[in-house]
Amino acid sequence: MYGNSARNSQLLYIQPSSGEKSNLFREAIYGAGSDLVKTELSAYKEKLLGSAGSAYVNTNISRYFSDPRYYFEVNEQYVKSKLKVILFPFFHRGHWMRTTETIAGKLTYKPPIYDINAPDLYIPLMAFGTYLVLSGFFMGINEKFSPEALGVQCVNGLLCWTFQVLLLEATLHTLGDGDVPLLDVVSYGGYTFAPVSIVVVARFMCRYCFYVASLWQCLSMGVFFVKVMKRILIAEVRSCEKHSSKRHYLLLLVAVAQFPLIFWLGNAGL
Repeated sequence: MYGNSARNSQLLYIQPSSGEKSNLFREAIYGAGSDLVKTELSAYKEKLLGSAGSAYVNTNISRYFSDPRYYFEVNEQYVKSKLKVILFPFFHRGHWMRTTETIAGKLTYKPPIYDINAPDLYIPLMAFGTYLVLSGFFMGINEKFSPEALGVQCVNGLLCWTFQVLLLEATLHTLGDGDVPLLDVVSYGGYTFAPVSIVVVARFMCRYCFYVASLWQCLSMGVFFVKVMKRILIAEVRSCEKHSSKRHYLLLLVAVAQFPLIFWLGNAGL
């Protein structure tokens, strides 16, 4: 009887494997290390800047760099509707203002899944990837493909994206106080690759299709950026120049800049 109970107790006891032990140990070390690093960095920041300086840095970081997760709260319906607004802004019958909501007594903007006018990073990143895939595919058809050539195409795309961001930021700082989260501007600049992908496809259909698609997409992006910039200057910055000739000229510059940019991206390296 006692022998059977002893045997059963041995069967019920399952010794954890060495892999499980190492995983538990690794998680414990990682959690402790992460908390230690956060504590030490916070203490060092307060020691270096003081409590007032630390609060100032935290305020400005949250002011110019929004939570990245906000820009990926999208669904299929949002993506379809947003692409229609980007590619065919002339047919957008709704308003261009962003939708707000109050959370814990603070006024915030609704995420993209609930507001078609909200910026997102999903479409820019997917459009940029699509642009690279199409470029590589058509370079292969023309027997121009190589890893180096695709790398150059990627660098060209990133340079154009950076140029768009700098152009929009310069316009906002010139006309207003520039108090717009950086990721908002990065999102708007990345929307360019949606029409550029269409231009790349049209280029390999026929020369006539390329020019028609390029002209249409340049006009579409120009109108889209003017509408977005007007909305930002009216509703999303604390101060801006209103009804000035400089404002009209700078918005026109943003629209005109889309023509050489999209034509170049549709031709470069292909």
